[in-house]
Amino acid sequence: MIWLTWRQHRKQAFYTLLGMAVLAAVLVPIGVAMRNTFADLDLATCVRQLNDATVSPETRNGCDASFHRFSNQYGSLNLLAVLLITLPVLVGLFWGAPLVAREVEQGTHRFVWTQGVGRARWALVKFGLVGVGVVLVAALYGLGISWWVEPLTSAAREGRLGLIVFDLQGIVPIGYTLFAVALGIFAGTVWKRMLPAMGITLAGFIGVRAAVEILARPHYQPARTQTFPIEGDGPADIGRGDWILTQGVRNPDGTMIAEDTRIQCPSGMKGPDGRVCGAELGVEPGAYNWQLYQPADRFWLFQSIETGIFVALAALLLYLAVRRVRRIA
Repeated sequence: MIWLTWRQHRKQAFYTLLGMAVLAAVLVPIGVAMRNTFADLDLATCVRQLNDATVSPETRNGCDASFHRFSNQYGSLNLLAVLLITLPVLVGLFWGAPLVAREVEQGTHRFVWTQGVGRARWALVKFGLVGVGVVLVAALYGLGISWWVEPLTSAAREGRLGLIVFDLQGIVPIGYTLFAVALGIFAGTVWKRMLPAMGITLAGFIGVRAAVEILARPHYQPARTQTFPIEGDGPADIGRGDWILTQGVRNPDGTMIAEDTRIQCPSGMKGPDGRVCGAELGVEPGAYNWQLYQPADRFWLFQSIETGIFVALAALLLYLAVRRVRRIA
């Protein structure tokens, strides 16, 4: 059974490894160039300095200028990062969806299940071997992309918890890929034709990923809040890499008067008409900036939680798939 599984999927394995090699050939030179530029601009020192509340304004401005230069040079790679997010679902489409659906669509399952190989054993061997291969590929992908994207996340204000980059690195690609493959396998046991199974896999993967990212991820841990006055220095405790969920300007009674923004004026600054800073927004004396954020040091905790969610979903789908296989005529 193991040998049969290998013969059936060796072309898929070859093309997957070939695709990984091509991806590495494209990304490694870009990653080396980014790291060289990062070192030439001494941005590693800037990252340490900007997390220090006592850093001088001159140093802060110089580092901000260096980060701006780096972003101007490599900011367009964010478009490539968007494409890289699609790789786990592609594995689900071309590994998971055909696993059962192709056998049933072509009728070969009748031959396999009448040759002394029970349905449960067939499913466990095939699902297990494909699952192991998927984990290895996803782990290699996650390590490689983590190395490649590190300079971009270090230069970005939101760091590793930022949108898109969180999904590319660490261990979550393993969970995403396992879920995509398990969803494809389950879809193949329900619709029993390859193209519908691939369509359901794509739609289901996008829907679940979006729901987890938008609805669940911001609440894995209670978010922290910070307030600071609209006049004077800005926040001292939020460093680069912290994920700001929402922010705004509130009056002393807590009423939000301006969302997704903040006011920062030098102490005692007044406009040409003599009004105080922020008066055009209707702020009252004692108004303050308010931020809700997740600290950067929760990155690995969030990675573990999200990976656990998708691994659990994958296990549930595989269990249901095995049960469905037993009922296929």
